[in-house]
Formats: sequence, C-alpha cells, structure tokens
Amino acid sequence: MTVLDRASATACANIALAKYWGKVDVRLNLPAVPSVSMTLAGMRTQTTVEVVPELTEDEFELNGRAAGEKETARVTAMLDRIRRAARRTEPARVSSRNDFPTASGLASSASGFAALAAAAAAAYGLRATPAQLSAFARASSASAARSIFGGFVMLPKGRAGEGRLAAKPLHDESHWDVRMVVAVLDEGPKDVGSTDGMERSRHTSPLYQGWVDAAPALCRKVQRALAARDLEALGVAMEQSTVAFHAVAMSSAPPTFYWKGATLDVLQAVFALRARGTLAYATMDAGPHVKVLCEAKDAAAVARALGRVPGVKKALVTEPGPGVSVSRR
Repeated sequence: MTVLDRASATACANIALAKYWGKVDVRLNLPAVPSVSMTLAGMRTQTTVEVVPELTEDEFELNGRAAGEKETARVTAMLDRIRRAARRTEPARVSSRNDFPTASGLASSASGFAALAAAAAAAYGLRATPAQLSAFARASSASAARSIFGGFVMLPKGRAGEGRLAAKPLHDESHWDVRMVVAVLDEGPKDVGSTDGMERSRHTSPLYQGWVDAAPALCRKVQRALAARDLEALGVAMEQSTVAFHAVAMSSAPPTFYWKGATLDVLQAVFALRARGTLAYATMDAGPHVKVLCEAKDAAAVARALGRVPGVKKALVTEPGPGVSVSRR
C-alpha cells in the first residue's frame, strides 16, 4: 500500500499535582476544575501515523497488537478532528507503544493522545501551534492536553461549549530539581475508566459539588508553592487534592475504589518517611499506583522504602520531563 505521509511523535505521561476529576461538558471533554501537573521523563509513548489512501478505515496497533473497537474508535475521533482541520480525508495506520503499563492509572492516555495529536498533525501536514495540539489532545483525554508541554503545566477549568480549551506551560523542566517516585502496584487495566468514574461521581456522589467548589483554591495553593519551590506547602496541598478526589469517587453509587490493599500500605510508608524527616508527599490518579514527590537527593531512599512494601511490583524514579517531540521519516 502507498504511504503518502508519515510522522512519529513521542510524549511523556504526566501526573497531576492539583487533581482533575469531573467534566463540565462531557461531549467536548472539558474539565470541571483546574489542574496542575508535572510531565514525567522516562514514561513515554511513541506513536507513528502513516497516511494510507488504500485503506477503507483507520487501523490502530497498540503495543504490538491490533487494538479493540473502543480504542480504535477513540483514535479515529482524534484523526477526524485533525483531518477536518487539515482538509484531508485519507485513512491512516497508527502504531503506538508505551514503555510503561497501559490503562492502569499511570496516565498512558495522556501521553498516548498527546503523541497521537502531534504525529497526526505532522502526517496530515497541519501546521498546528502547541496550544492547538493541546486542544486537539484535550478533546480525547483532558490530561493529554498537559502532556504536550514539558515541566509543570496548568489546564484551566472549562466552560460548556468552549471547544478550544488548551493547557498552559507554567515552568519548564529545569525549574526545580525534584523527583517523582512511582510505586507500581498493578499493571493490568483498571475496572472503571476515568470518564465513567467521573460521570458516576457527578451524578451520585454527595461530595461532588463540594469538590468542584474547593478544587480551584487547592490548585492556587499548588501553583504558589510550585513557583516558590516550596516542597512542604506543595505536598500538603497535593495530598489534600488527591484524597479529596478519591473521597468523591469512593462516595459514589456504586462506590468507585481505585485503591488496592497495598495502596494504603504505600501511603503509610510515605507518612513514615516524613515522620523520620524525609520530605515525601503522595499523589494518585484514578488507579492503585502511588506517586511520591520528593527532593532529588532523597529519591533513591524513597524508592527503596516503597519497593519494600508488599504488593509493590517496582518503584520507578522520574524527573520533570520534556514536551512532545515530532520527527518525519
């Protein structure tokens, strides 16, 4: 088959320091609250898009295997947005590979759709700005909007009907020499996807509106602490944001529990580290894994402590990482 155009992109996962949970507009995938994240070096997705006119429909391969119907439909929805903007119609063959567990709460959708937006725009000849790429990525996965940029990034809350919402870089990866230690607990896919969990919370949790009201102030605390490089202030606000959103999920009907038994054990290990004088603070996404923010000098000791907790498969040490990169070959 003829390959008219081909491009590849690499994007890193990100972890929110001020959490995002809930949508103000499900159709446009607009977040109900603002969020701030750190892009993680070393947790990457590489995606290649080939424009192949002989295909009758888009093809999507994930981690070396043909993707399912649901995953392919999400990829096609992204490609359709790119194709409309580029005034192109040809189908594409997409190949994507993560170097970390997929769909388990480690933000593979963030890096995946950020890489897809950048690779597809390049393959279809669309000259998109980073903000435009971020808006394309956000339409498929709100957290993906943040993975377009490196370092520390903010995604504002959306307004219903605001289709161009994009993330904004706050500080590049050289801003602060910190580390995020990732305690990997379960490498399989999670039982309840983030979007389904958010909608369940919005419709059934008695805590949901309180979360929406409180989240902006927590986000501002995170921004101020991040600008000042104040790890203690950042850690306190980050942990409150994390536990608050999980409390909303847990109080939904039926309750959504992303935690495993080992999750609480890891959190207790983090608290024990702090009691011994190590500045280490926990955050979590919609999954069982615990991510721990600490100073660079403490990262190895934190990783060892987390790795000793029963149920932890491995502890990965990451640092602030770069934004999306694109190559044509």
